[in-house]
Amino acid sequence: MRRKTILFCIFVSTALPFLPLLLWSISEKWFYPALFPQVFGTRAWTYVFTTSGNQILDGLFTSFSLALVTTTVSLILGIPAGRALGLYDFPGKKITMLFLTLPIIVPPLSVSMGLHLWFIKLGLAETFIGVVLIHLTFCLPYTIFVIRGVFTDYNPDFEEQARSLGASPAKVIVMVIFPMIIPGVIIAALFSFLLSWSQYLSTLIIGGGKMLTLPILLFSLMGSGDRPVAGAVSLIFILPAFLALMSSAHYLGRTGLKGIR
Repeated sequence: MRRKTILFCIFVSTALPFLPLLLWSISEKWFYPALFPQVFGTRAWTYVFTTSGNQILDGLFTSFSLALVTTTVSLILGIPAGRALGLYDFPGKKITMLFLTLPIIVPPLSVSMGLHLWFIKLGLAETFIGVVLIHLTFCLPYTIFVIRGVFTDYNPDFEEQARSLGASPAKVIVMVIFPMIIPGVIIAALFSFLLSWSQYLSTLIIGGGKMLTLPILLFSLMGSGDRPVAGAVSLIFILPAFLALMSSAHYLGRTGLKGIR
């Protein structure tokens, strides 16, 4: 009973900040000092899911595509890099770690503006690939650091035992390595997805306004003063990230966080 009470309190405290967004999204008229909308309606949701709101659905698709591609590439590059940093000592390891932290500690505006000129020269500005690359600048270090933490406590002797029993390199990866690092991979993927999903400034600078994502559209709607539509888009913006977080939490809750510190 106590556990259910604690979970209920956590749920309420988490969901409560989103209640005003829900009320705004179903309001037609809401003026101060009224605590609740004077007139309820579905205009905002009708706008989002009809022809006039196709731009919002396109922004949702673009944001999801960018986050998915960024997460996939971040894992492909981050897993071997994290393994190397976690398992081995080599010359320049500390310098490498320092360079990986720079995109995290340097303001995103400075990073985006600094890379913008190079992207223009390389023909990557205002392109999908260019936006993915700028997102990787922020997501990849987090992925590498999470995977590095996993391999810091990893025992490679299990791989040797599998090889001695005749396992092929592919089977060692699938049957030995991957099951042992899967919690860390999920956490790294979650970090990458949420970071890419919420990028506004870097997408605006590198995308040049041609890559319309949900954060960019949301800022525009907030500036326009159409609060009901902004509330509806905010809930749509929150939903995929919330589902990804809950799915990973459910999986990690069942498997535990062994091997991660």
